[in-house]
Amino acid sequence: MNPASIALFERLPDKIFSPLGSLNRHGYWSVLCALHRHRFGPDAPMPPSHGYLLRDIHKFIEEHITYDDTWVEEEGEAPADTPLNIRAIGIFNRLLDTGWFRTERYGMERTVSMRPTVSQFLSVLISFAETGPVFVSGKIRSIDANLSLVAKGDAGGDGLREAAEQARHLLEHIRNTGTNVRDLMESLDPNMSTAQYVRGFFRDYIEQVFIGDYRELRTREHPLSRRPQILRSVEHLSTDIAERARLLAWYEQRPAAGDRKKAELMFERDLQRLFELNRIDEYLDRLDDEIRRANRKAIAVLDYHLRSVRPLDDLIRKAISHLVSGADGDMVPIFGPEGLMSGARLTEPRITAERPPPAPLRQPTFSPYEMARARLMKRAREARSMTAPKLSAYVSRVLAGASEAASETLPLETIEQLRAYQVLQSVAMAMDSGSVRLAADSRRLAHGFEVHATGEEELQHAYLSGRPFVIQRRPRRTANNPNTSEQP
Repeated sequence: MNPASIALFERLPDKIFSPLGSLNRHGYWSVLCALHRHRFGPDAPMPPSHGYLLRDIHKFIEEHITYDDTWVEEEGEAPADTPLNIRAIGIFNRLLDTGWFRTERYGMERTVSMRPTVSQFLSVLISFAETGPVFVSGKIRSIDANLSLVAKGDAGGDGLREAAEQARHLLEHIRNTGTNVRDLMESLDPNMSTAQYVRGFFRDYIEQVFIGDYRELRTREHPLSRRPQILRSVEHLSTDIAERARLLAWYEQRPAAGDRKKAELMFERDLQRLFELNRIDEYLDRLDDEIRRANRKAIAVLDYHLRSVRPLDDLIRKAISHLVSGADGDMVPIFGPEGLMSGARLTEPRITAERPPPAPLRQPTFSPYEMARARLMKRAREARSMTAPKLSAYVSRVLAGASEAASETLPLETIEQLRAYQVLQSVAMAMDSGSVRLAADSRRLAHGFEVHATGEEELQHAYLSGRPFVIQRRPRRTANNPNTSEQP
């Protein structure tokens, strides 16, 4: 069973939807919105610590429904001719019984407050009711920026989760935009007047959908503009051992509450949501089809209205007036020269202009200098990245048959050697930290060897400073020869 189907009514009262499903649902919703805006919402003044007095809430509801005559008589409620103060008390009691509010005793008075979960739920409902067209401006840039911070180490799993949520919302928005276009065009009845059709078409479709969402998708906020670097960042976070361990540690510590298996599932789910951006072409193609279909339908309807609407009534009225008032000899010729029906008067066939297909995305062309620069930057990134196989190969070259090597003797002639030195220093600090988890994570990089700090004081080096350390082969105990060592 879906956890959401169980957790909803564990957090909310069972009857909380009852007022919003009654005949007076609009009235109850209006009262809840007013109380949220002026008493219990985030924009309201800070409520007293003990809550509002019950009589003040009754007075507020009474003032709110003074000019509201939309309430109808329901079974079990006060009649419509009941005094306002009694009706206000009945409305509050209905909301109290269904769990929207709770009352407590404060001295000799009764006070009213709202549970935090109910207040949060009401805020979500009001936000949903007030939200207009959803714009995708900044979504792609925000996803790229969050992943860049995570890849650089400036952000943890919170940045990855935020990027995954934004990617999911972006795909949902593109998919829902196509559905909104179909619903909008179905709501525009071709039989309505031309003014109503044009007003609805331009207000609901052109302003909200086409200009608001579609133009953003097809110009500066095109989802394909930053997709390659986003997917590269996700691939790096998924395959790099150190980054994966760092992010899994955050997931295990924060949202998973120490459950390693749950943390891995949540981490893989967020990665999969980001990898879904690879299928965004399908969503965009489907949206293009819906937009073209809507444009063709609107143009056909408007063209029909423009051709069919002619001032026939005025023309007939003027013709009758002229015939009644004028003499037969003074009658102006009504019909034009030549025959009333002839080949010259036939309407020419309509020539349908075929629209050219949409221009494909421009393929960038790179100069030899830009290609060489890109290859050079790729080599620099590969030199700066340090994986477990590269670190083991470096340690094998350093030991060269010896059982251990001190940090003072390590060569530092290239960027790769400097990065290996830096990673070995981090592994030494993790192994000697006393934390079982950090030590276990560091052994994923140290295959066949161990690194331990040899001093507490930080020593200056030619390029960086840190505590000295020593690299030792990790002994491999076997049944035949317990003194053999595992080669890194």
